[in-house]
Amino acid sequence: MKKNILITIAIVAAVLLLALTGGSFYMLNYSLGYAHKPGDSRADTDSAYAELYRRAPDMRPWCDSLLRLRLLRDTFVTMPSGERHHAIYLRCDSARGRSAVVVHGYTDNCLKFLYLGRMYHRDLGYNILMPDLHAHGKSEGEEIQMGWKDRFDVIRWTEVAEHLFRDSEAPSRVVVHGVSMGAATTMCVSGESLPAYVQAFVEDCGYTSVWDEFSGELRAQFSLPPFPLLFCASALCKLRYGWSFGEAAPIKQVAKCQRPMLFIHGDADTYVPFAMMKPLYDAKPQPKAMWVAPGSKHADAYLDHRATYTAQVRQFLDAIPR
Repeated sequence: MKKNILITIAIVAAVLLLALTGGSFYMLNYSLGYAHKPGDSRADTDSAYAELYRRAPDMRPWCDSLLRLRLLRDTFVTMPSGERHHAIYLRCDSARGRSAVVVHGYTDNCLKFLYLGRMYHRDLGYNILMPDLHAHGKSEGEEIQMGWKDRFDVIRWTEVAEHLFRDSEAPSRVVVHGVSMGAATTMCVSGESLPAYVQAFVEDCGYTSVWDEFSGELRAQFSLPPFPLLFCASALCKLRYGWSFGEAAPIKQVAKCQRPMLFIHGDADTYVPFAMMKPLYDAKPQPKAMWVAPGSKHADAYLDHRATYTAQVRQFLDAIPR
């Protein structure tokens, strides 16, 4: 009798372990296994522009003009991993050494965020460089990195921007501006040792950590608690990709940042909850600033409040000592 009970317990434990392992693989592939096909796909480019024009119809004439005059250029660099990564860039004649590296969000690409590129170029007078993150757009890679390993790629892109836009008559000044996962990437960059020309950061609706974001989505989409699935998926991520969900924590990175940062978040954001803004802001030492976009859902702050958003970014950047 006792032997049968032990066998039953062992079978149940094996089934649960198998289910947990399978669930962990599923979660990791679901969240990080973006179906990405690198390369110069005309269909992908057209799709990105279509999404941009759907969200911001007034972008079409500006983009058409740039493309017709061949002013919006592509560039590729080889990262230390050996992967080839892509970015677009646009010079501004009045930039005087000022450049913005604008970083897109989760499963997006640089073209879909050209409205922010236009803000920097047309309204603020900056050169712009907009990369496709690892495994996004035309950049190579197999899995989404949630901004964590991407921080090193973006640091490389700041070097590219400084070299591309160097002005013999003015010092180089680079701002890194990211939205959603791009904001998380921006914050992760901010905690690293950086060259002096990287002067400021703007994060728009970034998350405190991958653990916090995935924990919230696990509850929202599947009505599941973090234990045990999130713990196992995080451990599996560490084994497969070299980082864990708790390790990938922008809130820890901003705590090390001594350069100016502007925090932006829509107060109607539930995807990356608005409640994440204050802990991030509080963790960051001075200098810092914040602006809450009233009524804006996730990543909609600029599109809902273009003039105010632009004015807030301008005011923030103008306050940085030269």
